[in-house]
Amino acid sequence: MKKVKLEIVGLSYSQTQTGAYALVLGEAKGKRRLPIIIGGFEAQAIAIELEKMTPSRPLTHDLFKSFAEGFNILISEVIIYNLVEGIFFAKLICSDNGKEVEIDARTSDAIALAVRFNCPINTYEFILSQAGIILDEEALAAANDNVNPEDLVEVEETDLLKKSTEELKQMLETALSDEDYEKASRIRDEINNRKKS
Repeated sequence: MKKVKLEIVGLSYSQTQTGAYALVLGEAKGKRRLPIIIGGFEAQAIAIELEKMTPSRPLTHDLFKSFAEGFNILISEVIIYNLVEGIFFAKLICSDNGKEVEIDARTSDAIALAVRFNCPINTYEFILSQAGIILDEEALAAANDNVNPEDLVEVEETDLLKKSTEELKQMLETALSDEDYEKASRIRDEINNRKKS
């Protein structure tokens, strides 16, 4: 079967499921989008890596990467290979000195690892035909913006605007020590915006 390369084009709150997030993947050479509902932890793990933030302690996906690299195992590809009753199935294609092994994984975990291993995310045409959507030009432009971790944070922007830079720096340290990386990202962005002004 012919593979279709996907890219991450959006990550936001799910409008259909409370406490969940919508990860939007798009075909690399086309307009179809594949929305996948994922959990908060996985959304956080993907956003942190895309923003190149460094947690104070390794997250589960970071631990997996360190473990795999410690034994010379690389993930060369993630494939979303099936869709059954609205649930996507994925597998990791791993290689160890020429030996290739396929490992079944939740799609959200597979994508969190794909961004860490910088490997391609692929699917098959029949999955895009079944679950893919085509966005109109305005929605397409909005979805093509990079993942915005600020959408994942419960910190109100107005609360940050009221704080002094010194208070923001203290809040940033607290958020990092609490491993609340979404909040830390939002605070960091506010501090950086003030430096530009």
